[in-house]
Amino acid sequence: MIRLLGIDPGLRFTGWGLIDVEGNRLVHVADGVIATDSTESVPARLKVLHDALQALLVQHRPREAAVEETYVNRNGTATLKLGYARGVALLAPALAGIPVAEYAAKTVKMAVVGTGGAEKDQVSMMVRRLLPGATIRRADAADALAVAICHAHHRSSRLAWAAGHMA
Repeated sequence: MIRLLGIDPGLRFTGWGLIDVEGNRLVHVADGVIATDSTESVPARLKVLHDALQALLVQHRPREAAVEETYVNRNGTATLKLGYARGVALLAPALAGIPVAEYAAKTVKMAVVGTGGAEKDQVSMMVRRLLPGATIRRADAADALAVAICHAHHRSSRLAWAAGHMA
């Protein structure tokens, strides 16, 4: 069994989700959202994000992490701030010695829903279906669990490919 952490980064809300993977079986462990105060400075908000991620890593001890890649939009300032949050989301597990994978939003949607153009509500519904018993309260947490599920699928494909090439 391996525990995976999925992260959907954002400066205002960063979603996180933990799953356990054993073979093809996925089990929901925990999920949530790290919220920062928009009246605080960006460095203070990044520290809140880092400290909360570090506490999650210590508490839940995932063996691998995955982070959704940043999309670029028309608002350069918003994209830059999202990039800051993504940097912290990549750095926190790396500092803890945990391997970190990155996935584009379309790749995550394809792995969970079967189409790269899926809507947020479709992703959330499929996450609930793939992780029975999960009580997901926010879309950011559902997105983070989707990232973890995507990593579980891609990870098993990579392991199977490597095993076939080592034989």
